[in-house]
Amino acid sequence: MSDWSWAYDPNEEHVAGGVPAAYVAEVERLAEDLVLLASTGADLDHVGEGPRPGGMRQLEAAGGFFFFLVFRRGRMIVVTRIVPPFESL
Repeated sequence: MSDWSWAYDPNEEHVAGGVPAAYVAEVERLAEDLVLLASTGADLDHVGEGPRPGGMRQLEAAGGFFFFLVFRRGRMIVVTRIVPPFESL
């Protein structure tokens, strides 16, 4: 079992509210994949896109994207924003 986890910040309603359930499920699946990757000791500083290593990261997901942060000390992936594909809005 991994000691890494993931969460929404500030909460699920704020981040995922109004986003189609199927798209939220895809983002949550990818967040779980990031947790598994982090638990292997992989460096997530360059996963996705971002202005600099270690900061806010953007990852494409099924035609949209989401933003996340990696907190190594807390062993947590934090999803801060979900942007679904335009056609699903």
